[in-house]
Amino acid sequence: MSSASDRVDAVQAAWRRELPDVDVGSIGIVGRLVEVVHHIERVRAVALAAENSDRATFDLLATLRRAGSPYRMTVGELQRASLVTTGAITQRVERAEAAGLVQRAAVPGDGRKVTVGLTATGFEASARLLRTVLAAEEAALKPLADADRERLVALLRGWSSALEPGG
Repeated sequence: MSSASDRVDAVQAAWRRELPDVDVGSIGIVGRLVEVVHHIERVRAVALAAENSDRATFDLLATLRRAGSPYRMTVGELQRASLVTTGAITQRVERAEAAGLVQRAAVPGDGRKVTVGLTATGFEASARLLRTVLAAEEAALKPLADADRERLVALLRGWSSALEPGG
């Protein structure tokens, strides 16, 4: 990994010049995190597009697959697990159902509730898409040595824990 100046350093330098009384140290961390996240999102999008899929479909299939057998959840459970709106879940389910990846079923005894479950095609697609995404992410992480990866995981875990309520 290079220690040479980058775009984030240039942004920090410009702000130090323009507002010398403002601490711009956070830009060094947050700016790089934003760049890395955008890069990973592009890597994932390209990998999923190669499989004729997208992030929303992958998220739906992965959520159902992680739930374990019988790979079925209510719309409310999907919404909580995915952290998106119920409307977004409905759109995702409709697209995936049209593609034969999931199917909806009424909850016995409660006609208002619907479960969404993986079809055999969706089950296979969830595994294929996960393998594709993980391979793309591993390629993106290639510049990091194993020790750097472990250190980064520990740092991010600690930071993430501290940001949680009560952390």
